Amino acid sequence: MSKISEQIKNYPYKIILGSASPRRQELLKSLGFPFRVMSIAADESHWPAEYKAQEICIYLAEKKAHAYPVMLQKDELLITADTIVWCEGKVYNKPEDMEDGVKMLKSLSGRMHQVFTAVCFKTEEKQFTFFDESKVFFKNFSEEEIRFYLENYRPFDKAGAYGVQEWLGYIGIEKIEGSFYNVMGLPVKPLYEQLMKLI
Repeated sequence: MSKISEQIKNYPYKIILGSASPRRQELLKSLGFPFRVMSIAADESHWPAEYKAQEICIYLAEKKAHAYPVMLQKDELLITADTIVWCEGKVYNKPEDMEDGVKMLKSLSGRMHQVFTAVCFKTEEKQFTFFDESKVFFKNFSEEEIRFYLENYRPFDKAGAYGVQEWLGYIGIEKIEGSFYNVMGLPVKPLYEQLMKLI
């Protein structure tokens, strides 16, 4: 057995992923660490008015950690995360409905936007948060393309009203600067590095 296999098998914490997102679950599972999932109810629609860009997702990731409903045990590690889309001073969170999604994607069409994901680690004794940033460059979308995507993929649980790993990402992304997985919702490289630091 390799050293990394042993470290993962004997990881000192029982990991809890505080997220109902199937993308985050898939990405964490791909790193090889065992974990269990706990969905956390937290209001993601409000943050301090002066907060911008990564400050917003850091605040929301930590808000989710604070909303965990039971006391953490000494050997438990809670991981929460939040992703936002930021474009020219404006945050694009999850769309409220179809027309809100159309409005968002029309606004992002033909432009570069930033995707920030913050990840919060919380144990019984301490808490810390880190974030990653990616730049996504969209082509110009027709309204027909936008409505086709929203009607067929219904990305109403996704920041910016799109999933990078779905149809709109396939046909519309010209380039990404930074981590693709960060745009999916979990920056797996820094996440792995932070997990290994706890050994």
